[in-house]
Amino acid sequence: MTVAVETGLWQLDTTASTVAIQHRTMWGLVTVKGAFGTVGGQGEVRPDGSAVGVVTVDAASLDTRSAKRDEHLRSADFFDVDHHPEITFAVRSAELRDGDAVGVVGQLTVRGISRPLSLTARLTEATAEGVTLGTEFTVDREQFGMGWNQLGMMRGLATITATLRFVRTTA
Repeated sequence: MTVAVETGLWQLDTTASTVAIQHRTMWGLVTVKGAFGTVGGQGEVRPDGSAVGVVTVDAASLDTRSAKRDEHLRSADFFDVDHHPEITFAVRSAELRDGDAVGVVGQLTVRGISRPLSLTARLTEATAEGVTLGTEFTVDREQFGMGWNQLGMMRGLATITATLRFVRTTA
């Protein structure tokens, strides 16, 4: 598939974009799933076809369908939303590779702690009006100061799944 994405500025379509998280808990017996309700972002496609941008997530908007658990996830044990309300992924470069694969290199910031992150996204749609990317990757929450693990219940990596739709902005 040969894709030519228009150069210029693109805005995240918040109604058509999702960022979700899942993590195994209860000693690996239960998978907790949740989605962030508030996601934003923008990007720029450069004349050479590469892209840069940022995706922001309102950490307090995480919904796991359990009010008590969500309250705990917003606390200092996890996301500490009172001090760090946003999760950001600053994209330093995104380049189309073979087929629909997009190599993305950036910096993920959670709880004020930034770590480099490289991932592969899939270009699922590219038209003059919109570009949609999908990705799934894992994150070690302990690298971002979220080491809370009562009785060893929570081990392993958190899986992040995102579908991000960008639309052209008017100049």
